[in-house]
Amino acid sequence: MSTSHRRSTLVAAPVAGLLLLSACTAGSAGSAAPTSTTAPSDQRLGEAHPRPPEKTVIGMGTVMDVGGDVQLCLGAVAESYPPQCSGVPLDGWSWDDLEGSESSGQTTWGAYAVSATFDGERLESTEPPMLLALYDPLVPEDPTGGVAGTTPDEELARVQEDVFARLDDALTAWSDRGYVWVQVVWDDGSLQEAVDAEYGDDVVVVQSALREIG
Repeated sequence: MSTSHRRSTLVAAPVAGLLLLSACTAGSAGSAAPTSTTAPSDQRLGEAHPRPPEKTVIGMGTVMDVGGDVQLCLGAVAESYPPQCSGVPLDGWSWDDLEGSESSGQTTWGAYAVSATFDGERLESTEPPMLLALYDPLVPEDPTGGVAGTTPDEELARVQEDVFARLDDALTAWSDRGYVWVQVVWDDGSLQEAVDAEYGDDVVVVQSALREIG
């Protein structure tokens, strides 16, 4: 996937507000790289290339239109005016008869749940979006089955920093219940396999911001 929509250093999971500040950060600066590895480095994160989803996906975030260049920001949005963000290019978008937007100069934005196809680089809107404040997403199944991880906190901090820095499409990373959780734009399972090979099983949980719905 191109790094043109790589997240900025300020990161946060999408929420129902228009302007998002970073709620989660990578680990503390200067930490050593994790040592719990089980495969050669050339077989890990840099070689993982998720296949695009076959079905329609839904993404929740801020749609940012700057002079006709439209993106869906799945990560953080800077609290400037107008706001700024870097997201996934979004084609087929129209503001006609659409509520919930705001404009300043050449910039128009709003928070929506967007249904689209995704080719691995760009989104193509497939139907009218829903205001994010009115969208009730399904809660995804807990991939850990509610079982707490056993990785020590110090190791989790190192892994969190390392995996966030090395995954191009990482939107946010945080530690909870004995795991490092990483949200990426999209994963078909190959990124999860890569982090398992890099850091060991049951250490990092990869979650996709885009979810298949069709």
